[in-house]
Amino acid sequence: MSDSNSNDTLFFLIGLPGLEALHAWLSIPLCALYLVSLAGNSLIIWVVRSEPTLHQPMYYFLSILAVTDLGLSASTMPTMLTIYMLGLRQVVVDVCLAQLFFIHTFSIMESSVLLTMAFDRFVAIRSPLHYGTILTNTRIASLGLAIVVRSIGLHIPAPIMLKKLPYCRNRLLSHSYCLHPDVMKLACANTRINSAYGLFVVISTLGMDSVLIVLSYGLILQTVLSIASKAERMKALNTCVSHICAVLLFYIPPIAMSMIHRFGKTASPSSPVLLSYLHYLTPPVLNPVVYTIKTKEIRLRMLRLFCPGRSGIRDIHGH
Repeated sequence: MSDSNSNDTLFFLIGLPGLEALHAWLSIPLCALYLVSLAGNSLIIWVVRSEPTLHQPMYYFLSILAVTDLGLSASTMPTMLTIYMLGLRQVVVDVCLAQLFFIHTFSIMESSVLLTMAFDRFVAIRSPLHYGTILTNTRIASLGLAIVVRSIGLHIPAPIMLKKLPYCRNRLLSHSYCLHPDVMKLACANTRINSAYGLFVVISTLGMDSVLIVLSYGLILQTVLSIASKAERMKALNTCVSHICAVLLFYIPPIAMSMIHRFGKTASPSSPVLLSYLHYLTPPVLNPVVYTIKTKEIRLRMLRLFCPGRSGIRDIHGH
């Protein structure tokens, strides 16, 4: 049975299965995560913008990553906090479609930025003398624009196609926010076109980006191994550690989720939800932490901001 698809159609979201009694308590760490994400990414943007010495391609890309992380956090936050804080699980179809558009758009933007940052590391290690002439401000701006156009353009059809589908009376989604495959499963109609479109988007973005990132690191490793000095090899590899951590944080959860969907028939019902949280909530929280810890220039500026006296001593020792 199906209902007409109108603006008052409601979907129902879920929290962590089996932990409904603890939702109010779980809202506390969730709020903390969102505050850390907001503060950390905003600080990264502010530090890069305010420090002239950080006006370099690597830090411009880091700023773009921070903006993307803020967008991803803002996309998942509304429904998650209403579920855990207020116990409200209903979401109107138009709000749901808008949310899934922004979640998937910022997710693809993050993947695109990580790919661009891999290219940045490749150029910096392979052609350090030409780094500034290859990655000029104009080219960085063009790459940023291409990332935005690609991410938005590929996902504009998603809410439009889903809006036209009739939905069954069972409108229970399997996550705490609206996602394209999740909403599509509730349709009482043929969804082959939607499925093909979703598969095309995944392969042409996350799939292609991950392959190109691996290829970039293959070329980086080849270049590093050709360096005679062991100290220089370690120095070159150390500049990639933060980016490798960001890539692993972003790509491992969806791979694990895919494995569970295909092979984990006996997996806990909460496993897909937890992995989804790891994919969408963890990178915006941990990326600023990783880059602050592993990037000396960012770390020194943070110390100068919060501990002026100590940062001065560390700058002297650094010189």
